[in-house]
Amino acid sequence: MTIRPTLKLFDVTMIVVSMVIGIGIFRNPAIVAQQAGNAFNFFLVWVVGGLVAFCGALTFAEIGSRLPVAGGFYRIFSLCYSPALAFMLIWTYILLTAGAVAAVTFTGVQYLAPVILPVQLQQPASEKIMFVGVIGVLFTINYLGIKAGSMTQNLLSLVKIVLVLVLISALVLASPESHMPTNLSYTSADPKTWFLAVGTALVGVYFSYGGYQNTANLGADAHCPHRTIPRGILLAMLIVVALYLLINFTYVYVLGFEQLKQAPLVAEALARRMMGDAGSAFAGIAIFLSVLGYVNAALLFVPRVFYAMAQEGVLPMRFHHVHQRKQVQEFTLAFFCILVVAMFLLLQNYDNLLNYVMFNDTLALAFAAYSIFILRKRNVGDDQEGYRIRWYPWIPSVFIAMQVGVTISIVISDPTNSLVGAALLVLGYPIYLLLRKLMTPG
Repeated sequence: MTIRPTLKLFDVTMIVVSMVIGIGIFRNPAIVAQQAGNAFNFFLVWVVGGLVAFCGALTFAEIGSRLPVAGGFYRIFSLCYSPALAFMLIWTYILLTAGAVAAVTFTGVQYLAPVILPVQLQQPASEKIMFVGVIGVLFTINYLGIKAGSMTQNLLSLVKIVLVLVLISALVLASPESHMPTNLSYTSADPKTWFLAVGTALVGVYFSYGGYQNTANLGADAHCPHRTIPRGILLAMLIVVALYLLINFTYVYVLGFEQLKQAPLVAEALARRMMGDAGSAFAGIAIFLSVLGYVNAALLFVPRVFYAMAQEGVLPMRFHHVHQRKQVQEFTLAFFCILVVAMFLLLQNYDNLLNYVMFNDTLALAFAAYSIFILRKRNVGDDQEGYRIRWYPWIPSVFIAMQVGVTISIVISDPTNSLVGAALLVLGYPIYLLLRKLMTPG
């Protein structure tokens, strides 16, 4: 029941690209613009977010190089922290990943439905059937084998990149009289107000940039993981940051900053400006394909987390079983898909998900990133050739500080959802005790 390496550098790079470019960049810029208040702050948070993402990418590149194992995101916690804290962090990670997959998939379906369904079938029931169909198709593809899943991932990621580049081409196609603000200077009467605005806006930016850390779960699937994982992360983040900065510049240049703030689906507004009425259909298809890539990536890496937990006796060994030919955890894959459907029945909403997810996500990321100090102190992975951060400890320190800062900003701006996230984290402790009791013989 061992995992054989099947993923190469291109596969890992495309998986990271799809894990990061989900639905966020097609929706969040409008939210970020509203919170930022002006164009200067808007561009500032996307640049800062990109720099922090690079700090995170460098940090997790070294962590992945030092600990190239299946389900590495859980192994980071279990190796560096107490078993209870490790379970609490990974419990929220799995549950909220399932929730994010459910909410993002349903949102993608809602944008595709008007494109492919006749008016009389554009009903909530039809969208729910489409949701189940999407999860079912991706489950079937990944059930056939990791090769089928990774090939699908590569195709979806390439299509996603092309679609984003099409939107960016509006820079060339836009009329000479653009809506680019002529004054991008810093303006704020109160530094405290400015800091809060920037901190709140960074929440949506971090959500859009996040996902690269999940590559740590595929350490056992990658050829030469101590080299492939860090190279894949860094190459993918170069692509993502470049695309994000270009498309956000395009949004403001073509639509204007004030219109950007009033465009809940900014990609549709941009596509409509480029293509007329056909732009709405283009945006719907682009978002849906982007969603498929994100969901397919989750079906590739989340089962490996269960694998690591079962390997350490936290979960039953049924979660550890891998089909030797297909390299797929058939039971675990089915379990996670069922969990996604269950979360869909609870959520069915994207807008309220952001702070709810980000409170736990930034907290888990801070703990995961801090593990680099523990891994270095314990000399874990020192016997392997691989990536090492050049500006250690400053790079991981900046990343951790920013994660903590955003967590605080989330608590201040949305205490209700933050409290729900904290309660969910604490709930993991009694569940851990129950599982430990059930897993203990006699």
